[in-house]
Amino acid sequence: MEERFEISDPRVLRVVAHPLRVRLLGLLRGDGPATASELGRKVGESSGSTSYHLRELFKYGFIEEVADRRDGRERRWRARHRYTSWDAGELSGSAEGREALRIIHQRQAEMVGRVMEEYDQADWPEEWVEVAGMSDHLLTLPPSALREFQDKAEELLRDLVTRHAGDPAARMTHVWLGAVPRAPQEDRAPEEDRAPEEDRAPEEDRAAEEDRAAEEDRAAEEDRAAEEGRAAEEES
Repeated sequence: MEERFEISDPRVLRVVAHPLRVRLLGLLRGDGPATASELGRKVGESSGSTSYHLRELFKYGFIEEVADRRDGRERRWRARHRYTSWDAGELSGSAEGREALRIIHQRQAEMVGRVMEEYDQADWPEEWVEVAGMSDHLLTLPPSALREFQDKAEELLRDLVTRHAGDPAARMTHVWLGAVPRAPQEDRAPEEDRAPEEDRAPEEDRAAEEDRAAEEDRAAEEDRAAEEGRAAEEES
């Protein structure tokens, strides 16, 4: 698996910003290769729906098929990269890029909320409960200080992963880094003046949604055919 997928095209960033695709890609990175049916059971979606979104992730280079690991007629997929990254400064130079960044930031925040909602302290021993959780700070810092924080935090995390490799107490752990400048409250538009999310969505999103529904139906048909084929093989 490659280390990082660098995105410079806002259209590609929007592809992975879809809420279900974010989850599917995260599961493939965290849990390893899987089929559309296996992923569908994990996220509570039909195999037709997951098949469609996996194909979109494949189309734009996020995942690949495990050629020698097909389950019957169903494809098994794996992630191609450990991380997805982008240059926010470069992407923010266009309206399309800013919209893509806004959406992916929303998806990241949703993911944090989902993980924290699923985290139950009763499921973990005391040593994990004592160190798990979140903290927040409101500080006065220049951009250069945030850059220094990001660089040092990444360096520290790489060092910790290396030093604790093979530790029997180690578990896959969610770690988040985030910082944004706080807008002066008097500059914020009133809620009633802000355009609804659906009003800001481009027309092509609605057309893409219609295409997606049709593709899901087609994928579901293929999955049903694959299931029937496997059943016939078992009977023979």
